[in-house]
Amino acid sequence: MSGIRGNHIRAALFTVPLVVAGVLASAVLPAEAAPRYGKSLTCRKEGVDPEARVRAKGETVIHASLSTVWKVQTDVERWPSWQAAVKTSERVDHGPLRQGSAFRWTTPVPPNPATPATSLDITSTVKQLKRGSCIRWTGPAIGEGLRIDGVHVWNFTKVKGGVLVRTEETHRGEQVDADVPAATKILSDGLQAWLSELKTAAEARGGHRPH
Repeated sequence: MSGIRGNHIRAALFTVPLVVAGVLASAVLPAEAAPRYGKSLTCRKEGVDPEARVRAKGETVIHASLSTVWKVQTDVERWPSWQAAVKTSERVDHGPLRQGSAFRWTTPVPPNPATPATSLDITSTVKQLKRGSCIRWTGPAIGEGLRIDGVHVWNFTKVKGGVLVRTEETHRGEQVDADVPAATKILSDGLQAWLSELKTAAEARGGHRPH
């Protein structure tokens, strides 16, 4: 999955995460205000779960090089250094993130109408990846009284002044399906937080030098 984040179901799981279309140069757009680009995001022609009732999108422009943004996002073991709600993260395999790579991470989840506050243990597996362009991962997030099956897609596109990062995430599960509006808001908030922190981390590492 993408995941859950601080006070937000994150998606991160696959966002990750959780996960809007017009380009705003320096703002993260709320998913509710979002999609001007209509169609769901894809990576190598594969997208989010078409049957999932809980879904969200988001985007931001990051003022850094594409290589920097890609490196920050795909170096999953370093997520806890810039994502406040990711408590642990470890690779199951080694080397650059690629199709078939898997990683395990943990993040807290706030209480919601169906479940108590808990910590999610997430195992994400990369299903599609095109270096510097897109990534799609899936997997379960499991906590006390809670299971979420998520799909998270990320797209990265060079634009004037930096990189447009777009993300979309879906969640499916008995608990989140019990209150779709609440679960959708949690996921949307989580995606916005993830985008904001990715922007901050990438611009701190190599901002304002897009190439």
